Amino acid sequence: MEYTSGNYEAFARPRKPAGVDGKTAWFVGSGLASMSGAAFLIRDGQMSGDKITILEELKIPGGALDGIKEPKKGFVIRGGREMENHFECLWDLFRSIPSIEVDNASVLDEFYWLNKDDPNFSLERATVNRGQSAQTKNLFTLNDKAQKDVTKIFLATREEMEGKRINEVFSKDFFESNFWMYWRTMFAFEDWHSALEMKLYLHRFVHHIGGLPDFSALKFTKYNQYESLVLPLYRWLLDQGVTFKFDTTVTDVDFEITADRKQATRIHWESEGVAGGVDLGPNDLLMMTIGSLTENSDEGDQHTPAMLNEGPAPAWDLWRRIAAKDKAFGRPDVFGSHIPETKWESATVTTLDQRIPEYIQKICKRDPFSGKVVTGGIVTVKDSSWLMSWTVNRQPHFKQQPKDQIVVWVYALFADKPGDYVKKTMQECTGEEITQEWLYHLGVPEADIPELAAEAARCVPVMMPYVTAFFMPRKAGDRPDVVPAGAVNFAFIGQFAETSRDCIFTTEYSVRTGMEAAYQLLDIERGVPEVFNSTYDIRTLLTAMTRLRDGDPIDLPGPELLWRGLAKRLGNNEIGELLAQYGVIAK
Repeated sequence: MEYTSGNYEAFARPRKPAGVDGKTAWFVGSGLASMSGAAFLIRDGQMSGDKITILEELKIPGGALDGIKEPKKGFVIRGGREMENHFECLWDLFRSIPSIEVDNASVLDEFYWLNKDDPNFSLERATVNRGQSAQTKNLFTLNDKAQKDVTKIFLATREEMEGKRINEVFSKDFFESNFWMYWRTMFAFEDWHSALEMKLYLHRFVHHIGGLPDFSALKFTKYNQYESLVLPLYRWLLDQGVTFKFDTTVTDVDFEITADRKQATRIHWESEGVAGGVDLGPNDLLMMTIGSLTENSDEGDQHTPAMLNEGPAPAWDLWRRIAAKDKAFGRPDVFGSHIPETKWESATVTTLDQRIPEYIQKICKRDPFSGKVVTGGIVTVKDSSWLMSWTVNRQPHFKQQPKDQIVVWVYALFADKPGDYVKKTMQECTGEEITQEWLYHLGVPEADIPELAAEAARCVPVMMPYVTAFFMPRKAGDRPDVVPAGAVNFAFIGQFAETSRDCIFTTEYSVRTGMEAAYQLLDIERGVPEVFNSTYDIRTLLTAMTRLRDGDPIDLPGPELLWRGLAKRLGNNEIGELLAQYGVIAK
């Protein structure tokens, strides 16, 4: 396998790999990594779909990409997905998946046209004082010390950041900036999370630094992630003959391991309560999703809190059993044994009449019933003790959603702190109480809050014990390579597999691991798209540097006369024009 960029490889069709007709493929889990891996086996590896089986513990596909209407509770979305134009593997996949909304179009076509016609951006990024604008003015407010912190981490080696927490490498000045408020709430970073992941994010999205304050960097699907992404892909795979075996929990995998060769030899599972499995030979490929950010999620309802489930976790227990067999298979407890540090809670609020949407519109400055961009991303309540954020995507967010309802997603990073109105932790709150806390921060008069929360909305809270497990401080080897050295018929995929330069908690990462697994195990003669190289583009770096300074040119030390002369000389060549064009020096 190789990484490539450019049209030469992107538009080429690989030839059929030798021996593919004699192979089968098995996938553990039916999340985006597995479904994309299966799609690449079929499209690029030319494997017949009826040779592919996907094993899934739940009764529906999609993994963390969810969105469902629970009959007795209401609409539920555990989280949303922020996407951008340089998710190279994701868009490589969905250019081949037919839209189920638009005739003669792919999912990529549909997404591209939608975001062309209705570009995303926010008109209000943060509030204070119960619904009043925080007046961030799209500024980062990084002082000189904080700017030096960011630069130092950006230039540091990966090894220097391994095993360190964010609060070990940044100063108090940085944590007091708008930049950190934008960053932590957008990506769900906590102070104690991995400094290495923070560094990787800076490199991966440096081309979008300017779009962080108003979310103009982001693009969103028309509906929830299940209906817009998972369902079209699922239907296409079924049409190709792929077998989905639901209600099936993989409990273990056997391997034959020698000094220079590793082969998966059997999958063990329980399906509908009955033990079973399948033997694997060298031509039977196995791609395993390891770990899970949504494992043991628990739903509450309008009158019941979501519970923190710290009991057995099948996805994590499977990885632990596998990891015990070879040191190359990763260290799951680095990520999956820190529930207090990896949990947070979200909630889906559905409004039932016109009263609450009026307060939404006052803050986001858009009509939430327009069918177009509403908040443009999360609105963070800066003075919320829960550090609450909420968002309203294009409505309807579900195809079944009545036209007079709005679906709102709410989440909080501090689920263990008492609220400002409810005076209870989010973890202790019912859906109705979470709605009360949200309405308080919308600016609803306190006298009206109990009635509106009880009669004008329905809320489903969800507690997720492992939702940021992949952000825990880590070192090389803690995550296994997609295809470990010596592996002949298996790969690890998903958010806890290791692939070069990309960053986790994105749809792109899941698809990239599925693509790399398929390409390596079948020896597909096409390059995997390289991670977008913005971190090596001097223009991007200059733009980011100027933007992080809130547009202020660099104040160079030394005699002013000296710098005037130097600026004059630079202005007559390409370097001077470049520095002036991107605001590094005054024109």
